[in-house]
Amino acid sequence: MTEKLALVGIGKIARDQHIPAISANPDWSLEATVSRHASVDGIASYTELQSLLDARPDISTISLAIPPQPRFAYAEAALKAGRHVMLEKPPGQSLAECFALESLAREMGVTIFATWHSRYADCVPDLKTWLASRDLKRLRIIWKEDVRHWHPGQEWIWEPGGMGVFDPGINALSIMTEILPHRVHLREATLQYPENRSTPIAADLRFTDPKGADVSAVFDWRQEGPQTWDIEVETTDGNARLSLGGSRLEINGELIREGSDNEYPNLYARMSDLVRTRTSDMDLSPFIHVCDAYSLGRRVVISPFHY
Repeated sequence: MTEKLALVGIGKIARDQHIPAISANPDWSLEATVSRHASVDGIASYTELQSLLDARPDISTISLAIPPQPRFAYAEAALKAGRHVMLEKPPGQSLAECFALESLAREMGVTIFATWHSRYADCVPDLKTWLASRDLKRLRIIWKEDVRHWHPGQEWIWEPGGMGVFDPGINALSIMTEILPHRVHLREATLQYPENRSTPIAADLRFTDPKGADVSAVFDWRQEGPQTWDIEVETTDGNARLSLGGSRLEINGELIREGSDNEYPNLYARMSDLVRTRTSDMDLSPFIHVCDAYSLGRRVVISPFHY
């Protein structure tokens, strides 16, 4: 049965990813949008979520593609109205918000899904399977991109709750927490803050691995030219490199697979399964590492950043 869905937030990520993924999936019908300033041709539009919830009881699912700062209030209202909720990453601006939403969804008997789109890149399952039978020696994340390209003029991302460089960095952490056969925890971090910003523009992380592997990550939002979204893995039985955000996998220097941009189609397929079975998926392990980085990180103030 096709589920009716409303998309909240009609920005770049909604137009580039959410709308095409919804349109291509026969399990979903995009029935309405909520945005103060934008709409989609041919689709009913609302400027307030509550107006939609009141007017359209037939819409079962709300997908939230808005910044994390206001997301809790939107998700809470949707859940209290008995709607299933899909959360763009990060699922909130604090862990406490996420725990509260998970509890509310359980109380209301509806689905909630904290999405991690990079986990659903084509080659992530292949690397997870390969790594499961090997002993890890080293894992290194290099995640560097140009904030001016991906978030042009978006001031919310520099405000508290906006995550700064952890907005893309959490994508890498979502892959790491998916492919590792055991848990690691953050040991130390260095966070670089522009003197005119409230969130970091770069971060270096080091983790403690219970089996002694060297696990680290470097995030940077100042990369110009080609972007870097790589995870390098060294084991006692060969090496692997996941690149292009998870869509290309090399093992021992040989190209194993090069996939397509299927992250968001895979997310909506997963959401369909969750709604059909009335289950939820609120894995917060990537977010825990980010919160630990803010807790443990040594703050270094650098020169101002301007668009």
